[in-house]
Amino acid sequence: MGEESLRKRKGEDNGKQDGQSIQSHEPQTMNLQKQAKLFLFPVHGICMIVGTIIGSGIFVSPKSVLANVGAVGPCLTIWAACGILATLGALCFAELGTMITKSGGEYPYLMEAFGPIPAFLFSWTSLLVTKPSSFAIICLSFAEYASAPFYPGCDPPQVVIKCLAAAAIVIITIVNSLSVKLGSYLQNFLTAAKMIIVAIIIVSGIVLLAQGKTENFKDSFKDSKISVSSISLAFYNGLWAYDGWNQLNYITEELKNPYRNLPLSIIIGIPLVTVCYVLINISYFTVMTSTELLQSQAVAVTFGDRVLYPASWIVPLFVAFSTIGSANGTCFTAGRLVYVAGREGHMLKVLSYISVKRLTPAPAIIFYGAIAIIYIIPGDIDTLINYFSFAVWIFYGLTILALIVMRFTRKELRRPIRIPIIIPVIVTLVSILLVLAPIISAPELAYLYCVLFILSGLTVYVLFVHFKFSWPQKISKPITMHLQMLLEVVPAEEFTE
Repeated sequence: MGEESLRKRKGEDNGKQDGQSIQSHEPQTMNLQKQAKLFLFPVHGICMIVGTIIGSGIFVSPKSVLANVGAVGPCLTIWAACGILATLGALCFAELGTMITKSGGEYPYLMEAFGPIPAFLFSWTSLLVTKPSSFAIICLSFAEYASAPFYPGCDPPQVVIKCLAAAAIVIITIVNSLSVKLGSYLQNFLTAAKMIIVAIIIVSGIVLLAQGKTENFKDSFKDSKISVSSISLAFYNGLWAYDGWNQLNYITEELKNPYRNLPLSIIIGIPLVTVCYVLINISYFTVMTSTELLQSQAVAVTFGDRVLYPASWIVPLFVAFSTIGSANGTCFTAGRLVYVAGREGHMLKVLSYISVKRLTPAPAIIFYGAIAIIYIIPGDIDTLINYFSFAVWIFYGLTILALIVMRFTRKELRRPIRIPIIIPVIVTLVSILLVLAPIISAPELAYLYCVLFILSGLTVYVLFVHFKFSWPQKISKPITMHLQMLLEVVPAEEFTE
């Protein structure tokens, strides 16, 4: 019964529940069936991929990608190459997702291939590094675009950006802690706003190209600065914009006919995003030279000022909606990994509790929000993206290595989707390059902090999970009890009683 309750809670976490009675078991079954039908056709999987990937990245990363490679030609090549890498990585995840049909993304794959320690380090890193830093980057992006119209001709003060980002984190955290339904309605509206601004920029760019605005594409590889380090950092920023390519694997259990729909959604969805991203970058370069783009505080705002004036206010408004939508979506999935890790006893129990009255994973969401605010205080967007990408590609590479390992160690597992072995080998090698190249050629303290955070998880694992010393439980028990009373939360299993 606890498993059924857990699956019900996962459904809520993805914004599909609407708060019906938690006492009846029949509505639970009906709701799971309804949720499964939502993903009956691959078009829903495609929409989820496109809606999840397109967010703040395409409005923030173009400047950083260009800064690292120095010219228009390599910049557009990097964007296309990031799309190819994301597609290959997602196909590897498709084989893993149909071979091990458990939700929770990388966690169950690492558990099956390498055992509990790498799986625990993944959940630990997600909890303290990747998810909160992702949340912080998105909210900083929102703050930059929301404040840009009030400071024409100059950069907004950092204190304004950071305060606005912190306010966004607090509001999104409160909304998602109070109501899954409210968060779901907000997400639907913001997703529509996101697609509108993407369409406006692409159509404007195509019109300008048709009018002959192609001077910035002449000698497009001139003055480029190509090195292993610069390409790696450019990939970090480009791949940040593509992050979310593995999101369908977080809902494998809810997919209808995943053997057909998962690879189909990936093969159509990610190339579609790649085409959008390349066209958006081309649109930017129709009205801005490389130098002008690098000097712009908010690239899409500059584009809007030059193309859509006097209606240029539309761009920062809709970009702000888009980035808030991405941040809200991050909160939607915040509790899922915590639940899966909680099943294995790998996570603080209180973080996997849910609100009795509101049916939301309030402790997990509040925790993510608090850590994200801490990241905002010292960090800027570029540093945080490098920090996030470094951490996340360690585990992407390890997960795809798990696919190669299980080809030999778990031959008995059924593989409805079987991709050529060369694909995971290529993605694993690229992952190693992405992780090692910046450390060797352009070392930063951010990478050292990230490694220390990840390795500190080993200490936590030994004390709290492996040996299960009694003294940490004596300390955590009263804290858990007080938090339960304060937030009115209980373990998910108690909903079946």
